[in-house]
Amino acid sequence: MQAQKLTLPYHTLTPPNFSLSPQILPSFSPLQFPSSNLTFRVNSKSGFFHPVKRMFKSQSGSGKHGRMVMVSCGEKEGDSDDKDDGFYMRRCVELARKAIGCTSPNPLVGCVIVKDGKIVGEGFHPKAGQPHAEVFALRDAGDLAENATAYVSLEPCNHYGRTPPCSEAMVKAKVKKVVVGMIDPNPIVASRGVQRLRDAGIDVVVGVEEELCKRLNEAFIHKMLTGKPFVTLRYSLSVNGHLLNQLGEGVTDCGGYYSQLLQEYDAVILSASLIDSSPRPASQEPGANQPFLILMPGGPGSPIQIPLLTDEAASKVVIFTDKEATKEPETAKKGIETVVLEQINLNTILEYCKSWGLCSVLLDLRGSLAELEELLNDGIGQNLLQKIVVEVLPLWDESSGESSLTALKSIGQRLKVSNLQPKISGHSVVLEGYL
Repeated sequence: MQAQKLTLPYHTLTPPNFSLSPQILPSFSPLQFPSSNLTFRVNSKSGFFHPVKRMFKSQSGSGKHGRMVMVSCGEKEGDSDDKDDGFYMRRCVELARKAIGCTSPNPLVGCVIVKDGKIVGEGFHPKAGQPHAEVFALRDAGDLAENATAYVSLEPCNHYGRTPPCSEAMVKAKVKKVVVGMIDPNPIVASRGVQRLRDAGIDVVVGVEEELCKRLNEAFIHKMLTGKPFVTLRYSLSVNGHLLNQLGEGVTDCGGYYSQLLQEYDAVILSASLIDSSPRPASQEPGANQPFLILMPGGPGSPIQIPLLTDEAASKVVIFTDKEATKEPETAKKGIETVVLEQINLNTILEYCKSWGLCSVLLDLRGSLAELEELLNDGIGQNLLQKIVVEVLPLWDESSGESSLTALKSIGQRLKVSNLQPKISGHSVVLEGYL
């Protein structure tokens, strides 16, 4: 393949004016929040955010649970009257995103407690098995939670799981009002939390910034409604439309779109040949929880490639094959799981992912593309793909283009892409849309 590198001006593209769909999967674009004055401080309590006085103008901050940088809304005296329900709900989403990649199979949730126009408590759900966002926020607020308004991006639960019901915690704290971003699609919740709050005499408002809250948990929602993991197809193109077996400059670094995808998704499907002699793809985001790596062999009877992995990383690698492979004992010795199937297809792989509790899967078309073409055909034919991410590199490919997948050539005729949004990452243009 011969390619010429083009210079792409570094600037922000303005997305076309697409109307939001009422469907569960609206357009996905970088979240924007109203500018505010913030105070940064370090706190070791997972899930807690404490409001403090403003000290200086903010620059964006983020952190993971554990030792993290805390971001608090600085409230200027006299300016609280112009803060509506949407403002506090957007703050809930901002808090929830601090735990991206850490809560699956649970959803991302943020909570804010407001009294007399001031934020008195904040929290988010940091990890599955840990207390929910409401618990952290109520602990943060303490006695100030009484007669306050609680904002939460997802309906409070009303059942006993690994943690007690959040609806009961709200009732016990004697909050006066609860504003909910969206109803929980989980059948064991599904409006029961809202009903419990109303039965206790608490005023409840539902549907504030609902589309934003749905985008926050699109994989969780899809899993609850369909029982299958949310699947995103990713591939790279040259500017003249040829499939490229590479990623652009800067996209794998911290803050690059590919590094963020690996943090966000529970698993990534790749050709085994891609990492035969190189380290496994890994997110560079601070504190990222690395995804499971699902490797596809070269074809019937092909030997299983052994990636270069640490013992810890090997425990999160699964190889699917349709025949016993000659190197299977070696993979077992390295702690790599091998799944032998009569016939490999995407639906079967997703069933395994579901049994492992995975909510989201990234199908990455890199490596030996022929190994993934059948999975792509399955995904298109059985309507198993929900989202598409296309990276357009500043390269002009002078090859014949024969390496492009047949399934990819006809994707425009077989699938309709909606809510397509562009953004810049590194030197590439990245297009994201829904199928």
